[in-house]
Amino acid sequence: MSTLQDLNQVLSRKQGILDGNASGVEKQKKSGKQTARERVAMLLDGGSFVEQCMLTNDAGVVTGAGTVDGRPVYVFAQDFAVMDGAVGAKQAEKIGRILELARKTGTPVVAMCDSNGARVAEGAAALESYSDIFAHMARLSGVVPMVTMVLGPCVGAAAMMAELSDIVLVAKPAGALLVAGAQVLSATMGKNLTAEELGGGKTAVEAGAAHFACESETEAFAQVRKLLGMLPGNNLEDAPFSVEEDMNRVLSGLEAGADGREVIAELADTGSMVELGKGYTGAVTALAKMAGRTVAFVYTGKGDTCDKRMNKIARFVRFADCYNIPVVSLVDSTGLELFDTVDRQMSVLKAASTLVYAYSEATTVKITLVIGNAIGSAYVAMGGRANADMTYAWPGSVISPLTGEAAIQVMWKDKIMASKGDAVQARRELADQYEAEVADGVNAAVAGLVDDVIDPADTRKMVIAALELLSSKRDSNPPKKHGNMPL
Repeated sequence: MSTLQDLNQVLSRKQGILDGNASGVEKQKKSGKQTARERVAMLLDGGSFVEQCMLTNDAGVVTGAGTVDGRPVYVFAQDFAVMDGAVGAKQAEKIGRILELARKTGTPVVAMCDSNGARVAEGAAALESYSDIFAHMARLSGVVPMVTMVLGPCVGAAAMMAELSDIVLVAKPAGALLVAGAQVLSATMGKNLTAEELGGGKTAVEAGAAHFACESETEAFAQVRKLLGMLPGNNLEDAPFSVEEDMNRVLSGLEAGADGREVIAELADTGSMVELGKGYTGAVTALAKMAGRTVAFVYTGKGDTCDKRMNKIARFVRFADCYNIPVVSLVDSTGLELFDTVDRQMSVLKAASTLVYAYSEATTVKITLVIGNAIGSAYVAMGGRANADMTYAWPGSVISPLTGEAAIQVMWKDKIMASKGDAVQARRELADQYEAEVADGVNAAVAGLVDDVIDPADTRKMVIAALELLSSKRDSNPPKKHGNMPL
């Protein structure tokens, strides 16, 4: 066979692959989903995709590399039109190669999941395929950002692939994260539930298993492009720097006790805030820009802080630290939440330790704003000298081991006993006195526990100035294999 004949044969096979499996594509379209290659085209810059191992089409996955806004990214998209995207040895080999190239080149990875699970016909080899993919992802974690898009069923071990990523998006019409098939779960729960109800976007986000619930695949791809534009390519690069907005912009209408989500939106460059995991607990975790620099914002949420809030924050702080993204923490917590079961109380204790560990271990820039209460563990974890490079407080903030009402029971028993009139009113007045005279931000600043008490209107320029001052920070943990984080 001549070289030309051989080339024509290859081109013919490639064209056949591009034309697609008619019945498989039709099935995909009927369910409202895009094909694997259409999805790749929706993410990448036009004409930038270079596919790898294309002739291994029976693997059920499309792999390759391209650019997003001119920056390189590796992608793999499971092809539901080929054996329902089932994972086997060939698919694992293709995905593993992409992950290994991403590690060697320091390039982000976007995974597009749409698979009914493992290739049962391969038996134990199918399980080994998943194991191989997971091992690659675990080693790649913290080296390059990994984003997983759940665009179809993502069942059992496949769902673990999403959870090993940094950011997870679930998109309608068919995206679902499931521990097992919908029929199995429905039978176990004694309810007739759909895949959407069991693991769709809204359900997954509210359970803390995903960061974004998207109404369409188009929306999901737009969100991924925006996120990639805020993240560095790898752990040795800085995040992209965008056009600066006025760093001296004065904020108005803010005072102690303001809603932290609104404060973050005011502090950030206009329209740059992207909240991750919105709807899962009262804590807020968000990426945004400040004077063009990517920042990871954390807000404890008002009231008592529960185990779920702390775990959410700890995971996000570790993600930001992986890629040296500065963490700006807004604290307004009245302490740890107390529950009526021992199991949940122990869970809160464990989560508080996890939170302290995450902040203590992080070597990125850490700036804390006390915008209300910083009671007990909230201050220890997020505002203490060991865990924050700079700590600012707003006038009217309270920094104390206990709330005012609890503190006076310990410190001012005599005053309580000597008070006259309405006992409840007397305790309230004494608590207010304690918070104003003993536990306020000014006394904390006098004691050197916070760097300054600042005008809320000047918060943006103060934080940006601190970020600039700390931009050359160099810190590292002692040499070790890894720490033993309380999980």
